Amino acid sequence: MFNVVLVEPEIPNNTGNIGRTCVATGSTLHLIHPLGFDTSEKACRRAGLDYWPRLSVFEHPSWDAFLGPAGLRAGSPRAWYFTTKATQSIFDAALTPGDFLVFGSETRGLPAAILDANPDRLLTLPMVPGERSLNLATAVCTAVYEGVRQALARGEAHLDAQARLHPVNHRVG
Repeated sequence: MFNVVLVEPEIPNNTGNIGRTCVATGSTLHLIHPLGFDTSEKACRRAGLDYWPRLSVFEHPSWDAFLGPAGLRAGSPRAWYFTTKATQSIFDAALTPGDFLVFGSETRGLPAAILDANPDRLLTLPMVPGERSLNLATAVCTAVYEGVRQALARGEAHLDAQARLHPVNHRVG
């Protein structure tokens, strides 16, 4: 459905919750190193992440490696960068299946260089004045499900009789 990108995530519980959201929505998770935790099979088993084997997850050694030939630049996919510094609301953006939804670490957010390079692709989740931010897992889940809602409304996905999500495959040629 979507490509969720976490740039240098620090808290394993947040990443675990985000992984579960990705499994539930058929989205792919991209983890950009360094990570603040271990993702080995043993560590995932110990943490009770029984859904982790069903997760489509890719680890990238750095942001630059992620941007390489096999990464974000390949095929020029759309990317959205989430930050409290943005002025454009997520509700004003047309999220499309396959888009990359990029989030920063829990304590630092996205690096200034990434924000500066993508000024018209920055999105925020609306909050009342004076609030600092949302939990990373909450923000990711909100963004992914807003994308799902938009895809359902445009007929790019559908729900079956049991309210299970099914992306519609659009083939070119």
